Amino acid sequence: MSITRRQHTASILANGSVLITGGYNGSRYLNSAELYNPSTNIWATTGSMNVARQYHRASSLENGLILVTGGYSGSSYLDSAELYNPSTDTWATIGNMNVVRDLHTASILANGKVLITGGYNGSSYLNSAELY
Repeated sequence: MSITRRQHTASILANGSVLITGGYNGSRYLNSAELYNPSTNIWATTGSMNVARQYHRASSLENGLILVTGGYSGSSYLDSAELYNPSTDTWATIGNMNVVRDLHTASILANGKVLITGGYNGSSYLNSAELY
């Protein structure tokens, strides 16, 4: 990768590439993203997320987009969500979740919706859930 990072996510795209998003590099929280092509063993930077985040979740949707939810920005816990479009290498901010959360789970259901559960909001652990 072009930058060291921890607490990031890795998502497999429809074309077989892997999208790496966010994390923390020991001195700053990251909004950057990179693509890994396993066929060529080459890394490339791609469009950056709108918000720096670690402890977030990334889900590969049926339509080929990547949904990134929640996390921690270094100064606040996040309720924001973004969609990555691999066709255009761009990010779009979408509606916020109902509550701030990091360390949550995001599970793709049979109907294509994403179930977001639990996590931490900066002061307590959560037992709430919501659907995207």
